[in-house]
Amino acid sequence: MTRVLVLTSSILGGNSQQLADHFSGLAVERDGVEITRRDLVADELPHLGLAELSSWQVAADERSDEQRELAARSDALIEELQAHDVVVLGVPLYNLGIPSQLKAWFDRVMRAGVTFRYTENGPQGLLEGKRAVILAARGGQYAGTELDSQTPHLKGMLGLMGIGEVNTVFAEGLAMGEAQRDGAMAEARQAIAGLVERL
Repeated sequence: MTRVLVLTSSILGGNSQQLADHFSGLAVERDGVEITRRDLVADELPHLGLAELSSWQVAADERSDEQRELAARSDALIEELQAHDVVVLGVPLYNLGIPSQLKAWFDRVMRAGVTFRYTENGPQGLLEGKRAVILAARGGQYAGTELDSQTPHLKGMLGLMGIGEVNTVFAEGLAMGEAQRDGAMAEARQAIAGLVERL
């Protein structure tokens, strides 16, 4: 059984959502594939605050009721991530970065001592044997340019946790006319089909 966690983060429910839907629709038809979906806009996480961050530093049996409630949010998201083999991120580009809703998710699953640890040789990821797929939808054309800070940011955060095998599908120029949009989305859907075949 291959378990796939699909995360979406579009406030518009637009192109990146469509790419994630396409991936899920193809994947669910394959034998031995199980899909879990999490919409980070519909199920929005608050920005990480000091009280929640501090709750992780307290031993579980020593936490107050408030600290247990705060820590449970991160614990549940990490357990969900750990239980899946493939993570699919449907990601729009907002002001050259990732949506804050997706950042709030990363802020809770990237925990020192749980999903990565510090060693004398640098950080070491603790999530082994997992893969990731980034489905990136952009109004302009940024891939391969210095303005694309989103892709290395996502790969860096995934890599810190030990997820080093990352495939990226770009659908770009989506705000540059209907023909460009249709062509880019068609190419992205074809690329997604190839990735689903490898699940």
